[in-house]
Amino acid sequence: MEKMKREGKIKSEYPPLKRNGDLAELIGVALGDGHLEKFPRTERLLIFSNSNNRGFIKRYTKLVQKVFCKEPYVYAQTGRHCTRISLYEKNLSARLGVPLGARKNLCIRVPRWILAKEEYVVRYLRGLYEAEGSLMFHQKTYTHKLSFSNLNQSILSIVFRLVRRMGFHPHRDKVRVQISRKEEVRRAADLLQFRKY
Repeated sequence: MEKMKREGKIKSEYPPLKRNGDLAELIGVALGDGHLEKFPRTERLLIFSNSNNRGFIKRYTKLVQKVFCKEPYVYAQTGRHCTRISLYEKNLSARLGVPLGARKNLCIRVPRWILAKEEYVVRYLRGLYEAEGSLMFHQKTYTHKLSFSNLNQSILSIVFRLVRRMGFHPHRDKVRVQISRKEEVRRAADLLQFRKY
């Protein structure tokens, strides 16, 4: 163990993560399609993706590596069409500000440092939307929708408030926040760089 630490293969210190747009986006995607688990000596971050979404997998593999200076393990889940991005490290939950385990009924709050800078708010929203968002343009029926879905009511409230803060006019129900005005859908998708890898 000590030899591995000296060679830099195992970290000996776990300092606070650098507060920037990359971290804001990673927190967003972890709250959406992520999961944090606790083990006796470490914690694990998992980010899930449809195996067909190669752009998502590539982007968030690189983002995890950039934020933690450590390469995550990426693998297809046996028997399912799901790819996992996995990283083991100590104190992940505290350093990310993302709770361990299931979050369905937890009260989630946006870190103040994210709220303080518009660029970070946009990146945070991008992570959430990349995880749980969908975009639809249907010219024949003039239907345009940018939707975010989640069962956690505090996360839905966060997305609703932040999308309004960015100047859009979303509506909300029990599981979804949705922008439906054609020009707003286009502007919001461009602002978030949604599905642009």
